[in-house]
Amino acid sequence: MTAAASILLFDRVICRFGDITAVGGVTCDIAPGSFVALVGASGSGKSTLLKTVNTLVAPTEGRVLFGGEDVSALNPARLRRRVGYVFQGVGLFPHFPVGENIAIGPRLAGEKLPPERIAELLALVELDPAMARRMPDELSGGQRQRVGVARALAGEPELLIMDEPFGALDSVTRAALGAKVRELHGALGLTTVMVTHDMAEALLLADRVLVMDGGRIVADETPRALLAGEGGEVAQGLVAVPREQAERLAAMEGRLA
Repeated sequence: MTAAASILLFDRVICRFGDITAVGGVTCDIAPGSFVALVGASGSGKSTLLKTVNTLVAPTEGRVLFGGEDVSALNPARLRRRVGYVFQGVGLFPHFPVGENIAIGPRLAGEKLPPERIAELLALVELDPAMARRMPDELSGGQRQRVGVARALAGEPELLIMDEPFGALDSVTRAALGAKVRELHGALGLTTVMVTHDMAEALLLADRVLVMDGGRIVADETPRALLAGEGGEVAQGLVAVPREQAERLAAMEGRLA
């Protein structure tokens, strides 16, 4: 796929920090409308690669193109308006009410979100619009993360990037919020790139799974192909965990039948 046909292109991206090479030469394109999961063990380079998209990390070598333009040459406020970012720590400003937290991105770009738009965003993530007046410490972890998603969507982004967005949540809340993000991805016509260490989550939510190891992409497969045994040793090592859990649950069901 060419740069013009991609919404996002990593072109020979290398990220070094002193003697450590976190990303070791990644070339990969992301098609508009796709939902891509970046999976790998801690230290594999997936979060560093993701952060090059919105210039939180600058590549040592190579470039990142968004909509055919080098992100390093784009106005940062404009770039971050077009790219919604959800991260594990949520990062809500504790002294701002929920509504102001949601509106912070457009505000930095010189736009004021009306209360009706904030209410609409809260409803999108299945929160009561009245929560706009509440403070972050009055919310549960799952509610705060939903506010984080609403904030990422406030600028009507073309691209949604998520860095371990559900990692701190309990399994029930995590599954519900993952399903909601997948629903919004389709309903809003987003392109989504999600970093996760959880292969089961990647298989259930993504259309395409990129497996990273040692700063490189070692597998690029559909969930169906991974479940069929494709992708190589590292990828299959990650798939083995949810597969074994599913087999053990099936065996338990059989004993109970």
